[in-house]
Amino acid sequence: MKDYFLPLFDYDRYCNELMLELIIKAGNPEKPVMSMAHILAAQQVWLNRCNGVANAYTVPIWPDWQVKEFSPYINSNPTGWADFLEKADFTQRLKYKTSRGDTFENTVTEILTHVINHGTHHRAQIGQHLKFAGIEALPLTDYIFWVRQGR
Repeated sequence: MKDYFLPLFDYDRYCNELMLELIIKAGNPEKPVMSMAHILAAQQVWLNRCNGVANAYTVPIWPDWQVKEFSPYINSNPTGWADFLEKADFTQRLKYKTSRGDTFENTVTEILTHVINHGTHHRAQIGQHLKFAGIEALPLTDYIFWVRQGR
C-alpha cells in the first residue's frame, strides 16, 4: 500500500504547487486562497491524527492564511506523509474527533484515500474561481496526465 500512496502524495504536492503558482498569478483572489489554506490545514490535521498527536488541531481547519503562510505546509505536508507511509499499518483503525467534536473511526487506508480526494475536490473549486479571476488556461491536473509525464 505504501507504494500505492507515495505517488499519490507526490501528485498531490505537484498539483498544490501548480495551483499556488496560479493563485499568485491571479493576484491572490480570496476564495482560491481560502480553499488552498483549507487543503493544507486539513492535510496537517489528518497527518496529526495519523501520527497520534493528542490535539490534532495545531492549525484551524479553515485558517485565515495569506499565500506567504502556505510555504511551510506545501513543503512539510508531503514529507510528513512520506515519513508516515514508511511505518503505516494500513489496516489500523484510528479513532479521531472532527472539528465539531464528533468521534469517528476509520482505517488508515480510508483516511489516506480521503486526504487525496479532499485535495482534488478543493483544487477543482480553486480552478473555477481562478477562471472567474481571469486565468484563462488551467493546467491539466488529472492524475493520469501526471503519470503519463513520467512523474
